Amino acid sequence: MSSNNIFKFIVLVLLQVLVFNSININGYIDPYIYIYIVLVLPFNTKPWVLLFSSFLLGMSVDIFSNTTGIHAAATTFAAFIRPSVIRLFTGKQNFDTNIYPSIRDMGLGWFYKYALLIILAHQTVLFTLETFKFTDILRLVYRISFSSGITLAIVILMQYLFLKRQNK
Repeated sequence: MSSNNIFKFIVLVLLQVLVFNSININGYIDPYIYIYIVLVLPFNTKPWVLLFSSFLLGMSVDIFSNTTGIHAAATTFAAFIRPSVIRLFTGKQNFDTNIYPSIRDMGLGWFYKYALLIILAHQTVLFTLETFKFTDILRLVYRISFSSGITLAIVILMQYLFLKRQNK
């Protein structure tokens, strides 16, 4: 990971544990913005680097949130499916090292579908492990849906904020 990605890693973990972990609206909306780092890593990131850094990202959130590995599991799963999701939406293209999974490089429609699938997978694993029961399946589906929606909105907002800064 580059120094820019390491900086994003640290900032997102701090934002997650200090700000976003405090947000819980009606027990259904829990934004998990730290997944952003998994979404925007370069296309040419080696699979072992992607999995290892995602595990460290999730474990960092787990340590500061006092959870028992659910973030590490969910984030590692998101990293595991990421190459398949990229292939699903782009085919078997080989990308230049200068192209990232971003709105600027791939367009809003592509990034929206890509981020939505990975965020949904992340939230599904996270909330299923957290609840670890299916007695109230409707509440679980609501939590996954609403939290994924707000997380996706924040991720897209972050893309536009970083896009403006990169264009200057």
